[in-house]
Amino acid sequence: MTLTTDPTLPLQITEDQSKPHEQNVGSKERLYSGLGGAALAYLGMKALRHLPLFGLGSAVAGGFMLYRAATGYCGLYAKLGIDTAGNKAAQPEDYFERGVHVEQSYLIDQPVEDVYAFWRDFTNLPKVMQHLEKVELLSPRRSRWTAKAPLFGQVSWEAEIIRDLPNQLIAWKSVEHSTIANAGTVRFERRGENQTDVRVILDYIPPAGKLGAALAQLMGHEPSQTIRHDLRDLKMNLESHPKHNGTHSASPENPRM
Repeated sequence: MTLTTDPTLPLQITEDQSKPHEQNVGSKERLYSGLGGAALAYLGMKALRHLPLFGLGSAVAGGFMLYRAATGYCGLYAKLGIDTAGNKAAQPEDYFERGVHVEQSYLIDQPVEDVYAFWRDFTNLPKVMQHLEKVELLSPRRSRWTAKAPLFGQVSWEAEIIRDLPNQLIAWKSVEHSTIANAGTVRFERRGENQTDVRVILDYIPPAGKLGAALAQLMGHEPSQTIRHDLRDLKMNLESHPKHNGTHSASPENPRM
């Protein structure tokens, strides 16, 4: 609300931009913004004495995240036309505007059948992916994933397989209302008799958007490197334990499309 200051006019009260903004940040994202903002503000205050510029920048960024957590409003989202408060399924433009894109590949000295079978039993993946806590199979097509998250501790989401070509490709996407919207494919390409090229393509939207991804990178959690390390550990596991794969354990029926 504003007050007119022209003394020749009667006192008037008019509407202006002080009117509360409409929320455009989802509840889960507000929670993560609050946790991340508090951590960043704390680190910034501690760094002020020895690294004043870094400390000030961190404290300001933390304050911004705390503001969006408290109000549920993000000015940048408003300018870009982004609204996560409705918990709608992520659209392609959301991945472009707020998402992170990762592509990595690794050559594994094991037959493509063995590599595919190990991966297709998703409960195997936490053994070779350090950021994964667990994977629970809910149905032949759906699973629940729990992962470690920089700044946020732990996050979970559900995903469903949208295409499965044995020994060739697995494609998935997160279900609606997931904490982290994500989609991707892993391709298995035969290279000779006993070699497989594994290529992962992943797109995801971090809980705090690209700002959250940038903060994670500052703390040493760069997603592309994380995936590459996971593939390296997959290679080491399969090559040091031949035939130790999903074919020797209960594996869900492969849904195909």
